[in-house]
Amino acid sequence: MRESIKQKPDRLAAAGAAEWPGALRVLIVDDEAPARARLRDLLGDIAASRPTRIVGMAANGMEALRLLEAEPADVVLADIRMPVMDGVELARHLGRLASPPAVVFVTAYDQYAVQAFELAAVDYLLKPVRAERLAAALARAEARRPVADDAALVGLAPAERQHFSVGERGRILLLPVGEVLYLRAELKYVTARTAEREYVLDESLVQLEEEFPRRFLRLHRNCLVARDAVHGAERAGEPDGGDAHWAVLIRGVPERLPVSRRQWPVVRQMLGL
Repeated sequence: MRESIKQKPDRLAAAGAAEWPGALRVLIVDDEAPARARLRDLLGDIAASRPTRIVGMAANGMEALRLLEAEPADVVLADIRMPVMDGVELARHLGRLASPPAVVFVTAYDQYAVQAFELAAVDYLLKPVRAERLAAALARAEARRPVADDAALVGLAPAERQHFSVGERGRILLLPVGEVLYLRAELKYVTARTAEREYVLDESLVQLEEEFPRRFLRLHRNCLVARDAVHGAERAGEPDGGDAHWAVLIRGVPERLPVSRRQWPVVRQMLGL
């Protein structure tokens, strides 16, 4: 089932922030309550020099997206490793908002990973977080540092993302990747087909193939299919061979997806034919 971030969330208490004019609106996202509390307290400690208002606290990326639908934020302080939706996937969804907040990762990664975050043009805080380092990160966010590049975030992801972002009627719909049967390139967009309907993704088919090599298989230059959605193949076209080709059968939908001659050996091997 798709998750819409228009849903009404159970709001977590936001406390310890000064209601000063010009204060940055901050959302704290960490699956550990003590870590959330520490960031909240540190924001209180630096309020005189760097005023903020905490708009909410969330235990994972999914909760964060729901909270942001209720109240926007200027800055999201996000842990990396979290259940349900991690910080990197959260950042990728935030980047597709009309007015995305600045994302500051909070991480226990070592120095090599820190260099990777710098290359991705997103700020980071190493745990345990120091007050002066937090103040510096907020200063960068207030200067509207550029949003992290989506391709760079792919390289930082601890695991494959679990959802695609779908823009519909001014909102973001979260489409579970596991429900997508195939992806088809059409002009500037990619159509994602589920058993129920089609969704339009503002993503590149080449990028999706590189990101999900174990989940999706290329059928031809404009189509990727979910490997576990294929349940057979049949010969299609004219029997004299003029337009004859192979097509795969997809569970749950009536479409037959054509396979290019170049890709047919790969598909045939997957099917064990």
